[in-house]
Amino acid sequence: MPYAISGETRIYCEESGTGAPLLLIMGLGYSHEMWHRTRPVVSAHYRTILFDNRGVGKSDVPLGSYSISQMADDTAAVLDAAGVANAHVFGLSMGGMIAQEFALKYPERVNRLVLGCTACGGRNAIPAAQTVVDVVMARARMTPEEGAEAMVPYIYDRSTPRERIEEDLTIRRRTYPEAAGYMGQVQAIFAWTSFDRLKRIGAPTLIIHGDTDQLVPPENARILVQTIVGSRLVMLPHASHIFVTDQTAASHREVLAFLSGEKSADHVR
Repeated sequence: MPYAISGETRIYCEESGTGAPLLLIMGLGYSHEMWHRTRPVVSAHYRTILFDNRGVGKSDVPLGSYSISQMADDTAAVLDAAGVANAHVFGLSMGGMIAQEFALKYPERVNRLVLGCTACGGRNAIPAAQTVVDVVMARARMTPEEGAEAMVPYIYDRSTPRERIEEDLTIRRRTYPEAAGYMGQVQAIFAWTSFDRLKRIGAPTLIIHGDTDQLVPPENARILVQTIVGSRLVMLPHASHIFVTDQTAASHREVLAFLSGEKSADHVR
């Protein structure tokens, strides 16, 4: 570290804290810095490993389309660089897709799995409304200011104070991805599905989702919990796609309880 090598691509990574390893995988177009609310909380209990997916942040930006399978291999390279054989894995959105693929390709390397605001992809997933998809596709042509602001109505709950959203947007503007990296990730998402393989996931799995998410509708979480054997769903009220900002304390409480093997929450649906 700070770089893992995956094929010919350099993947930026860093870590903090001590204890059992916990790997955090971020979503579409976001750098590892968007874990700014979660990192200090989990680092108090776990050796927390973060990285930038290919195409964003300090990682290389290869030209052309990417694949979720390729990014799962990047994830394995990060653990290799850290000298970690297996870890708990927490993925958000596209990061949750990468986490699913990682658990399928490298089952022996996953202890506990947390899938946040994510889906199985493909024709079995419940898509966002076309207006939301249009914004996602247009963001590659937007300025950092425009792109950061455009998704706000669809990824934050209406009850979340603007000043909390602005804390995220400040990071988003500073780390806004190049068009090539962003579109490479978008193409990876649209080309991927895990639905027919979900029953093969053997790691204890927590699915956590916001009930007002417009980017990845909540029905996707219910598909996952119905298909991943033994999994558990926590649906957070008054939370959208970025539930760690909308409901910071509640989401962290649920994740920490699950990783420690405890049962928590009354938000199960």
